Amino acid sequence: MSVTAEFTKPLKPAPQPRHGVDTPTLFATLDVVRGQPELAKFQFRADSRWLSGTHMQSTMAGFYGVGGEQQHKRPTVAHGDHPAMLCGTDEGPTPVEWVLHALAACLTAGIANIAAARGVTLTKADAKVVGDIDLQGVLGLNEKVRNGFQAIRVSFEVAGDAPAAKLEEIVRQSVARSAVFDMLTNGVAVAVSAKA
Repeated sequence: MSVTAEFTKPLKPAPQPRHGVDTPTLFATLDVVRGQPELAKFQFRADSRWLSGTHMQSTMAGFYGVGGEQQHKRPTVAHGDHPAMLCGTDEGPTPVEWVLHALAACLTAGIANIAAARGVTLTKADAKVVGDIDLQGVLGLNEKVRNGFQAIRVSFEVAGDAPAAKLEEIVRQSVARSAVFDMLTNGVAVAVSAKA
């Protein structure tokens, strides 16, 4: 049996799909990875190039996962830049705004999956993500000011066919399982090399 077929064959009954989450496949994936943990090893990549000034572009097309090379349905091209007051041309969000987007996207996906797995149908899962940063650090004007965010706040408005306490618990579980939240709060080793 192929890995793809194994991922679509559940070992135990799953709730019916809800709000766009294919729960039978979700449960089948959990069962397969439980039995073959090596399939959980993934590597995601972004190929980036400088365009001009502070404007750059990244393409996310392929990744490694489930034991082999994979391709997204279609490549995603994302632009990063700075606004004019920060010497950019505002051709895309700033890099720190992409971090806020990544956190919101990760938490929202978790909320949708966890709710579906628990038999809760969502009607709303909207986030406001705010990051506070003092640019004196980035600009080299004050060594006591860190370069990154000093604080990030995420507030969700969640609604569905469950009591408020259950919806809030789903959000807490998403935070507990979020890869992006983990990276932001626990750090991650980052290696940078250059070839001139």
